[in-house]
Amino acid sequence: MSNSVEEAIKIMVVDDEVDLEPLIRQKFRRKIRSSEYDFVFAHNGLEALSKLIEHPDICIILSDINMPEMDGLTLLLKLKELKNPSLKTVVVSAYGDMDNIRTAMNRGAFDFLTKPINFEDLEITINKTIEEIILQRKSQQEHDQLLSIRHDLNIAREIQMGILPKVFPPFPNRCDFDLFASMTAATEVGGDFYDFFMINNDTLGFVIGDVSGKGVPAAIFMAVSRTLIRATGLKGLSAGECMHYANNLLCNESVASMFVTVFYGTLNMKTGVMEYANAGHNPPYLLKNDNTIAKIESTGDIVLGCFEDVEFKSVKTTLNPNDTVVIYTDGVTEAFNLNDEEYGEERLEKLLVSLQPFPVEKIVLGITDDVRQFSAGAEQSDDITLLALKYIG
Repeated sequence: MSNSVEEAIKIMVVDDEVDLEPLIRQKFRRKIRSSEYDFVFAHNGLEALSKLIEHPDICIILSDINMPEMDGLTLLLKLKELKNPSLKTVVVSAYGDMDNIRTAMNRGAFDFLTKPINFEDLEITINKTIEEIILQRKSQQEHDQLLSIRHDLNIAREIQMGILPKVFPPFPNRCDFDLFASMTAATEVGGDFYDFFMINNDTLGFVIGDVSGKGVPAAIFMAVSRTLIRATGLKGLSAGECMHYANNLLCNESVASMFVTVFYGTLNMKTGVMEYANAGHNPPYLLKNDNTIAKIESTGDIVLGCFEDVEFKSVKTTLNPNDTVVIYTDGVTEAFNLNDEEYGEERLEKLLVSLQPFPVEKIVLGITDDVRQFSAGAEQSDDITLLALKYIG
């Protein structure tokens, strides 16, 4: 049998019969010469434990049960305390000594052989044990890799959440508007994002986006999209021009047919004029100061990152003092419960009516909590992201 691990398999033979060592060395001389096997010999359990300290890379122990000073059954108890699943013990006892063999198996022996030892049977048993060891080593490597990936994903999540603004109120010295946003990723890292920034002293830019797909690729595309839109928005372009410019850049960056839906808007604090462009995103809601709600008209434009040189419309509407814009991603309306029912727009609209009088933070957290309660027990299938902007005037 060829050994798929790089180093020799080190086998310790524990037996008080001194004639056994030369027999084993003769039987496996070729494998010893080719460095496939490396044998260590001990004559009782105490010596075996000492050899384990001297040779920590021993992975197979072939142990007699009946030995002086420390027998094989006691040795098995000591080996069990090491909690090393890759260390396999094969016990050897007289034919018919089934009580001791049964005890040995209950104490963690991997297999057993009977005396007089049949060397062909011994070789088969060693090969079978090696296969199990190799399988466990590979399993441990895969486990370690998964832990490393999980660690990297947790770091990626921290980095991603660090990108998104999370200090509220974001502009504590201003009293002409209030804003709150949150993002709850469906996996360790998500593809949703939100952002806001002052373009000048009178104009706020704000955006929410939803990248196709999930996981690390979506998170990377999300970071690129958010950065491009912010950099473009700070130039003071119209909403449609901002989407046009960002789209061309994203088309060059897009891989694996990824795209992003985006709602981008600007709000003039002096006039209350909101200018926006909608690149395939869910239409936001306007919570009016007269306790009514309405969908904000869609521009009918396509997502970003698919086709270059697409023109995006800019639409203007005027907010009255105490009007609130609520923007969300489809992780809200497309959340499912255990009965496979969808949260839906109708449920969201009813909730928005009841939340209209409350501050923006209460609105966002109220929607998030309602979605969580609705889908209690069901796996979150998509990122849940919301942004609420109240124009105070």
